[in-house]
Amino acid sequence: MPLTLQCVPTNPADLEAVTLLLGREPRAEFEVVVRGDNGEPVVLRNASLMYDSTPMPTLYWLVDPELNRRVGTLEAEGGVRAAEAAVDAGALIEAHDAYAAKRDASLPESYEGPRPSGGVGGTRIGVKCLHAHYANFLAGGVDPVGEWVEKRLLSEVEESE
Repeated sequence: MPLTLQCVPTNPADLEAVTLLLGREPRAEFEVVVRGDNGEPVVLRNASLMYDSTPMPTLYWLVDPELNRRVGTLEAEGGVRAAEAAVDAGALIEAHDAYAAKRDASLPESYEGPRPSGGVGGTRIGVKCLHAHYANFLAGGVDPVGEWVEKRLLSEVEESE
């Protein structure tokens, strides 16, 4: 399911849509950074701190139900191990470092509490969650695992046609 990225600003209806997609109210401020063809949220960019000042390790969050289902199926079929084996380890470390730097840069300068930890999916090394890597990739991050997921999802579509 190729996405047409739209530059539609976050709007008041997004809070309602995201609440429905998550099954609860968001615990941090967010912006919709990737939208589907219908304008619905696909990827969120979360604030580095939740409303209660707890660090939020997940900068980009995949909220599209169909993509979540498909990536979940890929994970269930051994995708985490397969992706980790397929991608360049150095490129994966660079993706984690870039993700953490981007997330940490959004912390208020005056903040002195605990910092969010890890890179993509809250991990420092390896692959923890294909959803988080794919969200990072869709949001424009250089992420070899997210790119690996994209290729698998596209080949899945081609096979079904």
